[in-house]
Amino acid sequence: MSTYPRLRVSGDARQRGRAYGEQARERIQLSRSCYEEVFAAVAGWSWEQAVASAARYEEPVRELAPDVMQEMEGIAEGSGLSVGDVLAINARTEILFAATAREAAAQRAAMASECTALALLSRRTRAGRPLLAQNWDWMVHAFGTVVVLEVEQPGDRPNFVTLVEAGLLAKTSMNSAGLGVATNALVSSADRGEPGIPYHVMLRLMADCETLTDALKVAQAAPRASSANYLIAHADDVAVNVEAAPGDFRALSWQIPQDGCLVHTNHFLSLPPGTDEVSLYAMPDSLVRLQRAAGELGASAAWDVKEIGELLADHSGWPTSICGHPDPRAQPVDLGATVVSVVMDLAGRQMWLASGNPCTHPFEQLSFGGLLDKPSALSAARDAALSQTVSDG
Repeated sequence: MSTYPRLRVSGDARQRGRAYGEQARERIQLSRSCYEEVFAAVAGWSWEQAVASAARYEEPVRELAPDVMQEMEGIAEGSGLSVGDVLAINARTEILFAATAREAAAQRAAMASECTALALLSRRTRAGRPLLAQNWDWMVHAFGTVVVLEVEQPGDRPNFVTLVEAGLLAKTSMNSAGLGVATNALVSSADRGEPGIPYHVMLRLMADCETLTDALKVAQAAPRASSANYLIAHADDVAVNVEAAPGDFRALSWQIPQDGCLVHTNHFLSLPPGTDEVSLYAMPDSLVRLQRAAGELGASAAWDVKEIGELLADHSGWPTSICGHPDPRAQPVDLGATVVSVVMDLAGRQMWLASGNPCTHPFEQLSFGGLLDKPSALSAARDAALSQTVSDG
């Protein structure tokens, strides 16, 4: 069993949020306390200032996705925090990375690094099924706040599992439609904390998508508030990497698999015109991690879960390696590490999780008791249409 708490929620949006808040109450309150300290250290803001800034995102979220706002209201009810507190936790990227962009302009210190993500199509895997994997590196306080959130949704929306800091809506996820999302933080000169859809709301909306095309539509559905990278793959044996700067569809760039493989770390591969790169100021180790991951994946024709786990435990460039460890030279606010390592078999709806650094935490296969076996209404319609086509032929 995973060492991170596993939570199962169901019902309508508010009920799911309330159950999440109740089950993760202590961890959510710890998230709030930790980010109060981080916002003060990185952005120079009090918690009250952070809440006031995050309030600007409520209207865009409520307009695009009222159910998501209801989930946050439920989280607040269950955890004993205010809705403003929960919104500030979910806008932590916008607050912190806007501050990082300002720091870059002033040539001051940067933040902890995060995330190496990869996707392999079926012809590059030994089992002949697409795999999606990620190391999620973040501040060390996250060891005390991560949860495995298992979400059962009513109606036609897919059920999903997401690995996430308590209080956040979603992070790395896989759903019952066979869609998986891995992600990397990015920073650009356009990260000014302007109103729009926050990063973690985008991730939550993608967890509801049945097809890769649906997820790409979500990326373009409304102006985004911050830079981010979304590596999206599907059991149908397709994958796309989406680099997003703040703004609308014009601030997106796309990569498709080369030789059946996609790899991304924490810098833009294709910057939108008129935007400056800040990611490599904040996370210069991104170049080393990309080189190591892409080089290793290119050296072998086929991979399995165990071999990917070994790649995710790579220590080249330690301590800011693919398997990240706290840098003994860093200031406390800059300390980061790999807090979650995950491999997902999208066609098999299977997930393997290392609850911390994969060099010291073994990967364990998680069982979800049929949660991800929920039939897809879209798949049923496809099968019926194809069957009719055959019979007509």
